[in-house]
Amino acid sequence: MSQFKKIVLAYSGGLDTSAIIPWLKENYDGCEVVAFVADVGQGAEDLEGVEEKAIASGASKCIVADLKDEFVSDYVYPTLTTGAIYEGTYLLGTSMARPVIAKAMVEVAVAEGADAISHGCTGKGNDQVRFEGAVAALAPQLAVIAPWRIWDMKSREDLLDYLAERNIKTTASATKIYSRDANAWHISTEGGELESTWNEPSEQAWTWTVSPEQAPDKAELVSLTVEKGHIVAVDGKAMSPYEVLTHLNERAAKHGVGRVDIVENRLVGMKSRGCYETPGGTVMMAALRAIEELVLDKPTRAWREKVGAEFSHLVYDGRWFTQLCKGLLASATAIAEDVTGEVVLKMYKGQVTAIKKQSPNSLYSEEFATFGEDEVYDQSHAEGFIRLYSLASRIKALKDQQK
Repeated sequence: MSQFKKIVLAYSGGLDTSAIIPWLKENYDGCEVVAFVADVGQGAEDLEGVEEKAIASGASKCIVADLKDEFVSDYVYPTLTTGAIYEGTYLLGTSMARPVIAKAMVEVAVAEGADAISHGCTGKGNDQVRFEGAVAALAPQLAVIAPWRIWDMKSREDLLDYLAERNIKTTASATKIYSRDANAWHISTEGGELESTWNEPSEQAWTWTVSPEQAPDKAELVSLTVEKGHIVAVDGKAMSPYEVLTHLNERAAKHGVGRVDIVENRLVGMKSRGCYETPGGTVMMAALRAIEELVLDKPTRAWREKVGAEFSHLVYDGRWFTQLCKGLLASATAIAEDVTGEVVLKMYKGQVTAIKKQSPNSLYSEEFATFGEDEVYDQSHAEGFIRLYSLASRIKALKDQQK
């Protein structure tokens, strides 16, 4: 294999990346491996002892980057303004975290003078495209090493045997029921009984949220303040984007809000099933769409929905660092200029509903919309509008009759 002097590895502390460190050193003539860990809010348990594990596996050093605030401010919030929901259901939790991780990893690789980066993504998943697409856009001079696409190990048992032969300790076992990915925005669960679409997810498939059946019998209300498409306060208290998200995660999870069980189309062509929990994000998305109902006219709202649909595929497919991303975000930002107001939402038994909403930019007028008597709308004007609106259909019908 080609010689690399230094490789930066996207490291999690799990079985795969623990095996990748010694494998890289053996297969690239004792190159130096720097482990890079991104803290995107996955939780203290996932990060506990990660530096010691990396060093024990053979890394020369382990760099842990705190990306929580940047992740929510620069990736989650902009995506929220577009209204992006992949295939109508998925709130893009894993997808949104990949560009901030990849960007930070590239920065470390450049600062360390590395020749290449490496990751533990499999050849079946979306993440390999997201990571490598980001590297191509940000630092094309870096080589990319994807061990799962080139080594001869095929299973967890193979990895465990590989580490045991080298006396490298791991807390992993041969049985891994689920594959999970967590960050501040969500947690995803795949594998286990979920591999059959005829199986209902067991309660073990859910980790953040209570089941709607076990949620409190009393609804909880929460008020969100929105400024130009960004949620800036909860119940009147100003908070940073990350604080808003973590606060709402805790409150919404107690009511079973944010669970989805979907079969999605992966970028590489296959379908996969996953259970996603996005409690706070579900509340935030509902709040922004509620303000949009008040302030966006019909064609602008229709365009925002198109932007959101396109942006969902862009994020899912790993195209964040592209001109198209800049253009779509610019459009969404312009639309969000008037998306300001306050929303009161009700969380109850797995559902979140906007029950009150107001905005200084609201286009809703009781005077015009009332079913009672009014003095501002002459209903006779509708006749001429309808005749012009349906003129093309009228002309076609007349032509058809003549035939």
